[in-house]
Amino acid sequence: MSGIAARLLAGDRAALARAISKFENRDPEAPGILKEIFSNTGRAKVWGITGPPGAGKSTLVDQLIRLLRARSQKVAVIAVDPSSPFTGGAILGDRIRMQDHASDPLVFIRSLGTRGQQGGLSQATLEAVLALDAAGFDHILVETAGVGQTELEILELAHQVVVVLVPEGGDSIQMMKAGLLEIADLFVVNKADRPDAALFCRNLESVLDLLPQEGARPPVLLAQAVRGVGMTEVLDALESQQQESLRVREKTQRTLRKAVFQVLSDRLMRSVQAAFETPSGQELLEQMTQRTIDPVAVADLFSGHSSS
Repeated sequence: MSGIAARLLAGDRAALARAISKFENRDPEAPGILKEIFSNTGRAKVWGITGPPGAGKSTLVDQLIRLLRARSQKVAVIAVDPSSPFTGGAILGDRIRMQDHASDPLVFIRSLGTRGQQGGLSQATLEAVLALDAAGFDHILVETAGVGQTELEILELAHQVVVVLVPEGGDSIQMMKAGLLEIADLFVVNKADRPDAALFCRNLESVLDLLPQEGARPPVLLAQAVRGVGMTEVLDALESQQQESLRVREKTQRTLRKAVFQVLSDRLMRSVQAAFETPSGQELLEQMTQRTIDPVAVADLFSGHSSS
């Protein structure tokens, strides 16, 4: 077993951080680390926190950390932030978030940049979750960069999804367009001291009642995360929801299938990049430039596939 993997499994935070960096940077060592730690995963609860910008997702996550630590739980957070257009790194970094927990050895907070990935999740988020799971964290909270149709990717990762909204967050039709109503296991209407918060909740519940449900309707809770109001009820609702084992199993299998796709994609990309650096690869580039061969034919040559 590699040094990084062994130290990660032993609880070394520096090794954990380094492993996540290797996943984020698509380092050639990353697949080997994932292979070595994988058998130690599958224990953590993974909660996705999503919602429109300004809804108070980070404040809600901060309060969940506080409550979970009070229950002696080991907590990790992955905050998926917009990427810097210059460096590709997260614009909103660890040091800006959740400072009260920074010195707690049983809390680990990491920001990842989306790097242009669709769905609000960075390419490395899945591997990072597996690393945190292997490192022994009880709960892993994944906070997304925003919300929209592409944000539905979080369903492939989280066991439960919390959608955070605010009373003035738009009408029910707009929420349905964004796909929020379909993905949530729990709705939290934050900033509940604002006007019409109760009316917003009733309207949301009415819309949910019209949608086909595979089980009980997702709860709709009021909260003021900045003051901690209603947050115990949010945590209790998450922990008491009885997810059907089949549903969790299906989510897990979709996530792991995606992990296989990612490994294969990375391998193919590196192989093709290396092939273009060879004399024959340079010749193929020249032929494409001269339009004597097309990209589909070149791809066929690299893959050994013959297109009709």
